[in-house]
Amino acid sequence: MKKNRLTTVFMNGILNENPTFRLLLGMCPTLAITKAASSGLGMGLATTFVLVFSNLVVSLLRNIIPEKVRIPSFVVVIATFVTIIDLMIKAFLPALSSTLGIYIPLIVVNCIIFARAESFASKNPVLPSVADGLGMGLGFTLALVMLSSVREIIGTGKWFDMQVMPANYEPMAIATSPSGGFIFLGLLLLVVNATIQYVARRKAEKEEEIV
Repeated sequence: MKKNRLTTVFMNGILNENPTFRLLLGMCPTLAITKAASSGLGMGLATTFVLVFSNLVVSLLRNIIPEKVRIPSFVVVIATFVTIIDLMIKAFLPALSSTLGIYIPLIVVNCIIFARAESFASKNPVLPSVADGLGMGLGFTLALVMLSSVREIIGTGKWFDMQVMPANYEPMAIATSPSGGFIFLGLLLLVVNATIQYVARRKAEKEEEIV
């Protein structure tokens, strides 16, 4: 039962409550850094790191942190791990650090992370909290990679800086423009949510047939 619950919590962040496609959280980095798949992957993994470890610490301290200083305490915990990942990226991936710029430090105010600390980690044991952070983080990463891949391929003809479109392909500059971020995010929201609803409907129909 415990293993099943951890799996459910983990998958919830990827599918049913995907931060980008289902909850529409963290829109600022989603729209700003998804011009290239490598940037989307980097931002997603950095956010996942912060989500997992901030959820871990908040869950461990949930019975110790006084109610009156709950929110400031969460901010301190989150800021600590953001600082760690920011310094690590600057040290080992300077090119990625230059590309992401201010958006790495701004993870501190990413509503996805604070929402999970407040609504889940502060109310649940360590393992479910870590599973929740991992699921939400990977769900966010998946969404960023999907959006940035579409924008990079259509806007430049490349994917992870590798040429994937024919040599005579004419890139659509709008795909990598700010307005293109809104357009392609909207299209992906339509496709993803329609697919999820279709799968849920088919599953319900099969269960009715069995009954």
